[in-house]
Amino acid sequence: MRKNKIIIVGAGIGGLASALQLSHRGYDVEIFDTHSLPGGKMRVIDSPSGPIDGGPTVFTLKHIFERLFLDVNELLDEHLALVHEPILARHYWPDGTTLDLSSEPDKNYSALHDFAGPKAVTEFKKFNALTKNLYNSFDLPILQTPNPSIPTTVRATSSQVFKLMSALIPGRTLSHLVKSHFTDARLRQLFSRYATYVGGSPFDSPAILSLIWYAESLGVWRVKGGMHKLALKIKELAEKRGATFNFNKTVSQILVTKGEVKGIVLDDGKEILADHIIFNGDPNAIFTNLLGKDAAQGISKKNVTGRSLSAYVWTFAAKPTIKDLAHHNVFFNRDYKSEFDDIARGEMPSDPTLYVCAQQPEESKGLINASKFEIIMNAPPSSKSTPSKEEEFKLCQKRTFENLKKMGLIFNPMPSMEALTTPKEFNDLFPGSNGSLYGLNPHQFMTTFKRPQAQTKIRGLYLAGGGVHPGPGIPMALLSGRHAAAAIEKDQTST
Repeated sequence: MRKNKIIIVGAGIGGLASALQLSHRGYDVEIFDTHSLPGGKMRVIDSPSGPIDGGPTVFTLKHIFERLFLDVNELLDEHLALVHEPILARHYWPDGTTLDLSSEPDKNYSALHDFAGPKAVTEFKKFNALTKNLYNSFDLPILQTPNPSIPTTVRATSSQVFKLMSALIPGRTLSHLVKSHFTDARLRQLFSRYATYVGGSPFDSPAILSLIWYAESLGVWRVKGGMHKLALKIKELAEKRGATFNFNKTVSQILVTKGEVKGIVLDDGKEILADHIIFNGDPNAIFTNLLGKDAAQGISKKNVTGRSLSAYVWTFAAKPTIKDLAHHNVFFNRDYKSEFDDIARGEMPSDPTLYVCAQQPEESKGLINASKFEIIMNAPPSSKSTPSKEEEFKLCQKRTFENLKKMGLIFNPMPSMEALTTPKEFNDLFPGSNGSLYGLNPHQFMTTFKRPQAQTKIRGLYLAGGGVHPGPGIPMALLSGRHAAAAIEKDQTST
């Protein structure tokens, strides 16, 4: 049987996973990306101290990455130097208190006891048990399944329903659930923040998202040298299997004839024919006709309506005043809800919670004792009324660094305007996204079933990426790419 020509539009982690899997199976795979490097949102930013991760800085659920490599007869640990982070995150509060959480339960019990007393330990154990049951119940019928449905999910989880009930009450938000489990206001902030991992507000997102805590508690790994090394390695392995990569090439149209894909058109007018196409980008780009009116028929309005959070992202090298920063650090604000009230109004948070990634000194060069930093502030998606970059920079600089200064963290030198990426710039980097970094927001309980799946209504057109089932985050986007590849193989064998 002839192995068909497959074009992948976008070299993010989903497209890369598809490329590796399909090229290993002998398909003719060609990838096009408008950027100069693979990785998509796993961006890398140059600095005087070397490359800085400007997107994801670690990954969870290591077994998902191991499986990708094993299925092409490779071992993840033989190709990448992975570092298991002993601290999941170090948390700071305005009152001067701090709390480290790790993947070791006993260490968490001890830390929580010292932080908030024995009651907090009891509350945490109950919360952790619930999130473990949620994760284990929904992993197979939703996360690992290419085409999840409500009936199959109900059947798969029916035996656990009483254990899960507190998180499945219709209309119950993550904030409500966490409030019912923890007495200490600081711990309520901490365990509510997991909604932001998938682009939502904890005050609007369903309680089931508490399972993200358990997924993270299984461990986080960073790639020595930066997350972009993961993208480069998958690209290399796909190339060894015959895949061809084309960077700095923009696809302007997906050709469709009588409900079936025929190929693509590049922005220089060149046409390239294909049997199957995987679009590894925000599905909203297709829906809004950015890839042509015919391709837009493959996406429904429900698949893209309700955009997730965006972010202001700083990437720079500097010397910090706090010397014992962990890799992951979270600096909480005083009034957690105010941040999301501002965002709901389309405004930059006046008092934001700030994520600070201190990328490792062994990976820095140039500036003596300088570290590489990424700082993320949650933000609304971009809008037409966005102010100038200079205005945004000045306001964001003030709200970021004055807040950190109050908690003892000062950087020298201060980052320049070029170090800031705004929601509008994220929309420019990822067209059709409106700056949303996670696709659909997770605010509806049924969002899982609203996301588009790998196969579209157009024959031969498939989807991958964080805007596609099973959702945002590096492990989930990787799974989406595998789902797309599997769908092509299934369709190929059935025709």
